[in-house]
Amino acid sequence: MSVRLVAILVALASTTAAIGQSLPVAVDGQIERMKPGEFLWAPQIAPEGPVTVIVSLKTQRAYAYRNGVPIGVSTISSGTRGHATPTGVFTVLQKAVDHKSNLYSDAPMPFMQRLTWGGIAMHAGNLPGYPASHGCIRLPRAFAKLLYGITRLGMTVVITDDAAVPVAVPTPPLLSGKAEAAASPFVWHPERAPTGPVSIVVSGRDRRLIVLRNGVEIGSSDIAVDDPVTVTEAFTLGSRDASGAHWLRLPLPGQAPGASAELSPEDEAKGHLPPGFGALLETVLTPGTTLLITRDTLKDAGTGEPLTVIATDGP
Repeated sequence: MSVRLVAILVALASTTAAIGQSLPVAVDGQIERMKPGEFLWAPQIAPEGPVTVIVSLKTQRAYAYRNGVPIGVSTISSGTRGHATPTGVFTVLQKAVDHKSNLYSDAPMPFMQRLTWGGIAMHAGNLPGYPASHGCIRLPRAFAKLLYGITRLGMTVVITDDAAVPVAVPTPPLLSGKAEAAASPFVWHPERAPTGPVSIVVSGRDRRLIVLRNGVEIGSSDIAVDDPVTVTEAFTLGSRDASGAHWLRLPLPGQAPGASAELSPEDEAKGHLPPGFGALLETVLTPGTTLLITRDTLKDAGTGEPLTVIATDGP
C-alpha cells in the first residue's frame, strides 16, 4: 500500500458521508484493520474526473479512485471457492438501484452494478468477513449507495489477486505516439464500436496489446518491450495537452510504494509499436481511458494464468 494512500485514508477517518451519517471506520484508520462492513469515503479529495474501482480478492477490499486519486476504500465479500470471483478488467454493463438476482431465488442486489452478463456484479450485501458470495462483490449498503452515485455505465473495474502481482518495473510507452517502429502486425476496426469508453490491455507474456471500446475489441497489435513485464499496473488518462497525454497511475493493492504518480518520459521509451499504430490509437483516447498492463496471458489457454479482459457475452 502506498504511503500516499495511507496518509489520505487516515485523514478520512473523521469524515462524514454525503448522506448525512457518520462513516463506520476503524479506530486507528488502518485499512488492514477495518472490520467487515466498515469503509472510508472522502469524494471531496477529487471532486471531478473519471472513476475507477480496483478490487483486491486477497485483502477483501475495494478501492475507489477519481481522476487517479483514492477517494474511498471498503471491505467486501467476494466469491467462495466453488463460485470464485473472476479476475481481470471489466466494465459496468448495467446499473439498477433495486435489482433481484436472476440466478439465485430473486435474492436482493441493491445498488447493483453488473460486470458480466453471466451473473457477476457489485452490489450491497452481507459481509461476514470472508468470501461468501456466488461470485459477486458484496459491499456495505452505505458504500454501495455512495459508489453508485458517482459511477456511470462503462466505468472500468479491475479485479486482482495480490498473489499474481509481483514487484514493479517500468511501464512501456504505449500511448505516447513516440514509440519506435517494430515489424509487427496489427488490426484496427473502430467501426465495430463507434462510441463508448475505451480500455487498453497489454499482456507482457503475449507481447500483445488490445483495444476495447464499449466492451468490444476494435484493435490489437504486437508490442516489443525492452524490459520484461512482471507486474500488473493500471493507469487512467487524466488529460491531454500540448505536451502530450498525462497518464495517472492507479495504485494497485500490494504494490510497492514510491512509484511515480504519472507515466514518465523514461518509461515512454521502453515500448515499440508497429508503424502507424500509435497514430491510430491516438484517435480514440479521451480522458478516462484506462490502461492495464499485466504479466499474464490474454489467451484462453497457455502457460500463463488466464485473464478475463471484459465479459460481454449475452445473458
